[in-house]
Amino acid sequence: MTKPVFAPQSSAATDLGNLPEWDLTDLYPAVDSPEVTADLKEILERAKTFEASYKGRLTQLATENVSALVTAIRAYEELEDVMGRLISFAGLIYAENTVRPESQKFYGDVQEQITTASTHLLFFTLEMNTVEDDVIEAALTDPHFGHYRPWVEDLRKGKPYQLEDRVEQLFHEKSVTGSSAWNRLFDETMASLTYDVDGELLAIEPTLNLLVDPDPEKRRKAAGALTKTFSDNLSTFTLITNTLAKDKEISDRWRNFSDIADSRHLSNRVEREVVDALVAAVRDAYPRLSHRYYKLKAKWLGMDQLNTWDRNAPLPDADTRVIPWSEAKETVLNAYSTFSPDMAEIAARFFDKGWIDAPARSGKAPGAFAHPTVPSAHPYVLLNYQGKIRDVMTLAHELGHGVHQVLAAPNGPLMAPTPLTLAETASVFGEMLTFKSLLATADNPQTRKIMLASKAEDMINTVVRQIAFYTFERKVHTERRNGELTADKIGELWLSVQGESLGPAIKLNEGYETFWTYIPHFIHSPFYVYAYAFGDCLVNSLYAVYEDADAGFQQKYFDLLKAGGTKHHSELLAPFGLSASDPDFWKKGLSVIEGLIDELEALEQA
Repeated sequence: MTKPVFAPQSSAATDLGNLPEWDLTDLYPAVDSPEVTADLKEILERAKTFEASYKGRLTQLATENVSALVTAIRAYEELEDVMGRLISFAGLIYAENTVRPESQKFYGDVQEQITTASTHLLFFTLEMNTVEDDVIEAALTDPHFGHYRPWVEDLRKGKPYQLEDRVEQLFHEKSVTGSSAWNRLFDETMASLTYDVDGELLAIEPTLNLLVDPDPEKRRKAAGALTKTFSDNLSTFTLITNTLAKDKEISDRWRNFSDIADSRHLSNRVEREVVDALVAAVRDAYPRLSHRYYKLKAKWLGMDQLNTWDRNAPLPDADTRVIPWSEAKETVLNAYSTFSPDMAEIAARFFDKGWIDAPARSGKAPGAFAHPTVPSAHPYVLLNYQGKIRDVMTLAHELGHGVHQVLAAPNGPLMAPTPLTLAETASVFGEMLTFKSLLATADNPQTRKIMLASKAEDMINTVVRQIAFYTFERKVHTERRNGELTADKIGELWLSVQGESLGPAIKLNEGYETFWTYIPHFIHSPFYVYAYAFGDCLVNSLYAVYEDADAGFQQKYFDLLKAGGTKHHSELLAPFGLSASDPDFWKKGLSVIEGLIDELEALEQA
């Protein structure tokens, strides 16, 4: 999962040390290796054989020969692993440099060939859902088939939205020239754009980094450069947004989803009312959280009102030194080790075995992510490390994902993937461990104040800002059903939710209406963003349990991570005495952020 795209810290010319680049040979030796060619050929042949062997027979097998059905599932699972390995390799090569023609072609070709092969597998999950409930339940009493119960039950949750086989096949094949193509257009356009800051043409990452420079004039110029480039390309981003929103509306309409976000809730295995309760709780808390914090920050910066480019500015006397890679590594591993040596050992593998790509390079995918690849391999982490404390927190976040993915891998390709809402648990928990470790070193009130403010700001970005993003997406997708949206209309919707969430202490400067354009989550994963708020509030409650817990918390926490996608959030949280369906659950999580702001106000008055 990717960490939310906030404005990262500023770049520096100072030496960061030796930044690692990942070694992808654990997946394949090279793009042009015989292994890639052989696997691409093999998946098509095996997929055709699988279809010929099992299509039209699943009800019979479930009734008369469950062991043969288990054999089919295992063959399907093996094919999923090989296809996952191929597309992971191609995707990571592409992420290294999204504007390199060779990478673009390789990614596109692999994606196309996998789509062709998987067309022959599409029948399997569709046909599994045509088997009668009583037949499936009887078959699940077989211990080998019963192993796959979580996967089967998740499949059947999608049964009401399943279409006739030929329509499903059309949707599947057309995705290469539909949503996937528009996603690529966004990525390649964004990676190729430059931003003119005082005559220097920068890529998006170093330009965003300037928004947290201590010099307010540099922040202002960076914001101006971003506005200029976003505005010059507004028609392209508006077309992409309109097209993908319409594409989603067509799919939702055919599948009879009643709400624009219901397909995301289904894939997240979370109930709509749970998400609605989270959104309502966060929006209700805006005045107590972001409005109050930004009023404090404006005072600290000696301003009546912050400009949009001041939102993530460092506080006076904040530590703006460049943090070498070696120190970042030590900081995170020490924090993990304090909680669990086993957790630190897993995280250390990423450093020791070439599983991290850290340098910020021209053409590289922006932001950060941890990619699980497939259970037969291991995850990889992409960063754009530039040596600031927020980059250290991003490292802690992505390594949390990585640890989670390693622990969940034994569940296999079908059940290792974790719903987005729970996939943020380990990442946010890793950040919290690192923050608490750093806070313990604060040796005076001013240092503590700066660290608390930094954490409060990160939490506001993760909770308040992401719920504002979700609200914006809902407005865009709702309005799109009435026809195409102009860039001005999308900008108007953006400013409305930003004004509500940021509050009166932040001035929405001219040009800020274009800043919706660079958020990749809107393009790649509609309505993904609420998962960050879900994860942050969940971890706030979970961490409170940890601080008060007797021995045994670490094992229960590891059991949660090891479950992968095999359990519902209610089952996973029950051992900790927590429930996301409890109306007070979200308020408890938000109260942690409110408590940080309370302490900041108290320090201000001391």
